[in-house]
Amino acid sequence: MNAPLLLLLATLLGLLVLFGRPLGEYLGNVLEREPVASARFLVPVERGLYRAMGIDANDRMDWKRYLGALLAFNLVGLVFLIGLLLLQHRLPLNPQGFPPMGWALAFNTASSFVSNTNWQAYSGEVVLGHLAQSLGLTVQNFLSAATGLTVMAALARGIRRRKATNLGSFWVDLVRLTLYVLVPLSMAFGLFLVSQGVVQTWLPSVKALWLSAPSGAPAEQTIALGPAASQIAIKMLGTNGGGFFGANGAHPFENPTPLSNVVQIIAILLIPAACCFAFGKMVRDRRQGWALFVAMGLLLALATGLAGWAEHRPVPALQQAGIVHTAGSLEGKELRNGLDTSLLWSTATTAASSGSVNAQHDAMSPLAGLSQMVLMQIGEVAFGGVGSGLYGMLIFVFIGVFVSGLMVGRTPEYLGKKVEVFEMKMAALVVLIPSMFILVGTALTVLHPQVSTWVSNPGPHAFSQILYTWTSASANNGSAFAGMNVNTPFLNIGLGVAMLACRFAPIAAVLAIAGSLGSKKRTPPGPGTLPTHGPLFIGVLVSIVLLVGALTFLPALALGPVAEHFAAH
Repeated sequence: MNAPLLLLLATLLGLLVLFGRPLGEYLGNVLEREPVASARFLVPVERGLYRAMGIDANDRMDWKRYLGALLAFNLVGLVFLIGLLLLQHRLPLNPQGFPPMGWALAFNTASSFVSNTNWQAYSGEVVLGHLAQSLGLTVQNFLSAATGLTVMAALARGIRRRKATNLGSFWVDLVRLTLYVLVPLSMAFGLFLVSQGVVQTWLPSVKALWLSAPSGAPAEQTIALGPAASQIAIKMLGTNGGGFFGANGAHPFENPTPLSNVVQIIAILLIPAACCFAFGKMVRDRRQGWALFVAMGLLLALATGLAGWAEHRPVPALQQAGIVHTAGSLEGKELRNGLDTSLLWSTATTAASSGSVNAQHDAMSPLAGLSQMVLMQIGEVAFGGVGSGLYGMLIFVFIGVFVSGLMVGRTPEYLGKKVEVFEMKMAALVVLIPSMFILVGTALTVLHPQVSTWVSNPGPHAFSQILYTWTSASANNGSAFAGMNVNTPFLNIGLGVAMLACRFAPIAAVLAIAGSLGSKKRTPPGPGTLPTHGPLFIGVLVSIVLLVGALTFLPALALGPVAEHFAAH
């Protein structure tokens, strides 16, 4: 890793500690209903929402009721968003007069935003009107992020509680997380973005004269506008990633300045990092939160280091042509942002479930693309999505204590709760379901008779495009190797099913684990108890994450980015 990139990464991790730790304490207070400074202003609103929704604020749910409420709520969101996309031509606030989406693309888009994937097989500024962008996509950005945080909270309660079946109330968690955490942060961040030049208007477009008009171009250029800042704020903070404009973070109306570029990278990982500290607070052992943060930071550093080495390494074909490569590979990069911040954004966004981009991943070197794919394929546990990254990493913690316990002949335990057969079966499902969709979906796409018309490159890179597509959808990430055409009925439906299945089936398994652990008594630590907060266990945890990823995906990666790398060198 070169010195500037190393400095950027170290600064990012330091800022995540600086801002993530107090935010994690605040998040823990919100989930535990402890006093917070904003309560005097927001408690009346909270109570009003409970009355309007018919919610009992003192209700308690076991894991099955919690899961049922979560699935029902997200099903309503899915149906509502599909309807909105199919009927947008009949609704107000569509000044561009956009037609309705086709049903397959509408299903794909709705599945994407409900599942926190935010995969987009279209460019938003030329397909969706202002109402669909605001009432449809932006609202789901809030609700899908809050859903991930509720599952994290339920799992933390299951670990902490003794012989109790209740995990709290999904409805109360959803309201409090949205009202006390996501909305205030997004309002503040949205104002910051507007101050940097991100557009926020109900106007559809503006006309501008060309400085140097391309041959045959009209005299004026039409530049799309809209309520972008409000969507981009929660897009980044909620690890959603779907952009108002097709170019996403490379568009000057989404990411206008060097400051906005750096702050948006921090925003991607801020709440996921805070979840580590919130978890430590909720389980009454802050050392556990620090251990998870360090393990996640190590995984991010490894991937960023590999990507940085690959992007700064001279390309033999360019050397043979006499082209100087001192600045690194600038293909597909927005020169306003530069190479190193583009690299750091690319690994941060795939480490989290953000999927936002400020450079074209398809144009990066094969090993940089491999780094991005691996971060998603290991379950996006290097910080990961809001809530989902934390509970995803805890699944690997359970696997780690189980394997470690078997090696020394002792009953595996985590924070005084025995990790037994049921928990391991559920943990295996969390790991295997997305892996199955990635590998099977890639295989079916490769065998499709029209696949050659969907990819923009032959050979290993074409396979990488396909593998990246299914990895991104099944990992609920949403970024893409942009050279592949995914707006086809086969991919719209297939990827939509993958996004929903890989979001909600693991959630069901995680909540089942939470319910099982919550019903168990707590065992006091003894001489043979494995400490799960020290360097040894952090090393074991990182090793298990990488080993599971390698055993599952190394053959597929060898056919794509690895083969392409060796072919180029």
